[in-house]
Amino acid sequence: MTTSSDNPSDSPTVKAEVLSEALPYIRRFHGKTVVIKYGGNAMTEEALQRSFAHDVVLLKLVGLKPVVVHGGGPQINHALRRIGKEGTFIQGMRVTDAETMEVVEWVLGGQVQQDIVMMVNEAGGKAVGLTGKDGCLIQVEKKLLADAENPGKMLDIGFVGDIKRIEPAVVKALQDDEFIPIISSIGYGADGQAYNINADVVAGKIAEVLGAEKLVMLTNTPGVLDKNGHLLRKLSAQTIDELFKDGTISGGMLPKISSALEAARNGVNSVHVIDGRVPHCLLLEILTDRGVGTMISSH
Repeated sequence: MTTSSDNPSDSPTVKAEVLSEALPYIRRFHGKTVVIKYGGNAMTEEALQRSFAHDVVLLKLVGLKPVVVHGGGPQINHALRRIGKEGTFIQGMRVTDAETMEVVEWVLGGQVQQDIVMMVNEAGGKAVGLTGKDGCLIQVEKKLLADAENPGKMLDIGFVGDIKRIEPAVVKALQDDEFIPIISSIGYGADGQAYNINADVVAGKIAEVLGAEKLVMLTNTPGVLDKNGHLLRKLSAQTIDELFKDGTISGGMLPKISSALEAARNGVNSVHVIDGRVPHCLLLEILTDRGVGTMISSH
């Protein structure tokens, strides 16, 4: 049988060194808001789900203010297939007709959100689920996309929203009362109509409005990769523009990196695109010297 003394990485000395390494980060970020976009494998694999929940609770317990914004693309696709529909995407955005919007609301605002709330609660936290309707949190208008093949023409992609306003009062009230907000990427128009919003866009806007110290986006890759598959550890606005132009950043990464860059330009101190497949990736990125992804700055 292996005991803790048999494994050097489990020794009390190593554990003490890890805690010591985390101390300056805890001191630096105490009381600061960290917005976390949760998705990908971290959301669908049970071991990673529990790792994520424990990380979020630990961040709260050491004095940070985590806010979780989640998507649920795989779960939405699965639910759509059960009713005989296939998901369609244009420029990384889901085309959302009325029937698809009903599924999105049910999956994101119900099943997925409540699963996350329960995981965080079981890990020792106090999570509360929100959609854009709660406290008038996310107010939107219908989004139209520019047609890349027909300049001047706009594409109607259904019930997909552009964020007009974030009203953060309900989030701040929960933070101040020791709760952890769990936010679904659903917004509402002036007429009460629900709209699907890309979760990366929601996370970026909420981070801006809350004046977050960090925006951390979990992905299914090691971070932002160059055309040879190598990890780019630090990116500036100028470098990102070049990666957009040459097609290195495309598809589902487009809204993610666009939102990350906009958040960095609008006051979020640092944006991190990290590998959600790495256990305890949040703690590694925020509380240690070793990062597990790409950091984006505005300059």
